[in-house]
Amino acid sequence: MDKKKLIVVMGVSGCGKTTIGKEMSKRLNIPFYDGDDFHPEENIEKMKSGDPLNDTDRRPWLEAINEFAREKVKETSLIVACSALKEKYRSILARNIDLQIVYLKGSAELILDRMNDREGHFMPPELLDSQFADLEEPVNAITVDIDQSIDAITSEVVYELLQQ
Repeated sequence: MDKKKLIVVMGVSGCGKTTIGKEMSKRLNIPFYDGDDFHPEENIEKMKSGDPLNDTDRRPWLEAINEFAREKVKETSLIVACSALKEKYRSILARNIDLQIVYLKGSAELILDRMNDREGHFMPPELLDSQFADLEEPVNAITVDIDQSIDAITSEVVYELLQQ
C-alpha cells in the first residue's frame, strides 16, 4: 500500500466499523477517525429520537469527511469509519481523493444482537431496518463477513490492503 489514500470502513450501524477501524489503525500504523464525530448535532439528535437520516441530512456530513480526508491524505493514508450506505455517498467521499472501501457485511439478526449488547451509542436498534433499506452493497470493495472474530476480520482486511 504505497499510495496515500482514504480507507473507509463501511456498513450499517452495529457492524463493527469503529472496532475494526481501530484495529486496522494499530496494525497498519495509519490514523483512525470515527465518521460519527463529523455529524452535525442536528443529525445526532434526529437519530437519537428514532428518525433515520435522509440524503439531505447526510450530504454536509459526507462533505465534511471528504474535506478533512483530502487535507490529511497529503501527509498520510487514513482510516475513517463511515456508514457510506449508498453509492452516491461513496462518490462524495471519493471526490478528489484515492478511496478504498472496506465493507463489513453481516446479517440483520447478527447486527441487531450486537446493537442490543452495546451501550452508550446514539443510534437506536430500531433504525437498523432503515439502514438495511438504504444499503447499496459496494462493487469495488474489500468485502468481509463479520460473523467471525475481530482478529480474523482485521487480518483479512489488512492482508487485502497490503496486496494492493
